[in-house]
Amino acid sequence: MEYVKVGKTADLVEKKVMKVAVKGKDILISNIKGEYFAIDNKCNHMGGSLVEGNIEGNKVICPKHGSVFDLKTGKVEEKGKLFFLKVKVKDQRKYPVKIEGNDIYIKVE
Repeated sequence: MEYVKVGKTADLVEKKVMKVAVKGKDILISNIKGEYFAIDNKCNHMGGSLVEGNIEGNKVICPKHGSVFDLKTGKVEEKGKLFFLKVKVKDQRKYPVKIEGNDIYIKVE
């Protein structure tokens, strides 16, 4: 698979995220201290848009149930809750990112 251009580094300031659509997938791209990362945007529990969640350091909190994901790896850091029960949630898929000049590229299979 080839890398696909999804934006410019100037479009994504540090500690911010943006959503892009590539090959039918919504992907969240983050800039953490000048490094760029990409994970699935939709929480795999109930489809909450992670780009609408709170960003704390290198983590994003799902706006629907509070699950916490690492933006660098996509791994679940903390399962959210529905009332008093922990929700079933899996790691988010991570995508390779590369920067060429000022362009951001991601690889989606």
